[in-house]
Amino acid sequence: MKVTFYRFIAMMMLVIPGVMATYGFLCMKDALFAQFGDGDSHVLWGKFALGAVLFLLGVAFIGGWTFFRDRKRNYVAPRFKTKRKRG
Repeated sequence: MKVTFYRFIAMMMLVIPGVMATYGFLCMKDALFAQFGDGDSHVLWGKFALGAVLFLLGVAFIGGWTFFRDRKRNYVAPRFKTKRKRG
């Protein structure tokens, strides 16, 4: 029972940033396409900035999680491997 709960928590740690990045992308898209629908030629900069921040935070979290998982499993290029101290 504990293992199932921990796996659910781990899945939520990836789903929440993924949803956040998706919502950010949709906000940016809506802000850019709003200028074509109203007849006004303006961009909703606040909505675009919020979307950009959400998108970048979500993608950075998922990318960082993937990078550190791959580093732990030794799937990365030699330049990204952790350096060992000599001595």
